[in-house]
Amino acid sequence: MEQEEDVSLIEKALTGNDDAFAHLFQRYYSFLYKYLLKLSLDEEVSCDLAQETMLKCYTHLSSFKGEGKFSTWMISIASRLYIDLKRKEQRERKWHEQLKATLSRQLSWQANTRGMEWSDVFADFNQLDADVRVPILLHHYYGYSYDEISKIIGIRSGTVKSRVHNGLKKIRKEWDDETK
Repeated sequence: MEQEEDVSLIEKALTGNDDAFAHLFQRYYSFLYKYLLKLSLDEEVSCDLAQETMLKCYTHLSSFKGEGKFSTWMISIASRLYIDLKRKEQRERKWHEQLKATLSRQLSWQANTRGMEWSDVFADFNQLDADVRVPILLHHYYGYSYDEISKIIGIRSGTVKSRVHNGLKKIRKEWDDETK
């Protein structure tokens, strides 16, 4: 029954009846959003992807063959959009890591050409995430207390301590791995 109703709404939407597509949108938006929320665990991403999916469904409605349920077709579009988003995020992360490594090498080269000492510690330090690097730099290089850092970056003092501790632990592990 529901599938027949969907086919009727799709046929009307294909003839230019936007109200018919709006009815499909209202029928499936909640289902689509919940599916995307389970995938992404992020409300904002789920909302954006749900809207993008519905837009693709609207613009490519003529490619729906009716061989399966409209909801299945819609979920396949949403799934591909989600996978594309994850791939894009992975490419951006990889690019960012490569950029950090390149900048670290450039700084090391510049320091060496100017007769400045550049240790491998700084290169390892630059590989840490920014939320860990900032507290370590503020505490160990600039001498700020954990409470002062907590006020500067707007997080709890205990969080600052754990980030400093875990960041230094990670650098030490890198050193240990290199010496083995």
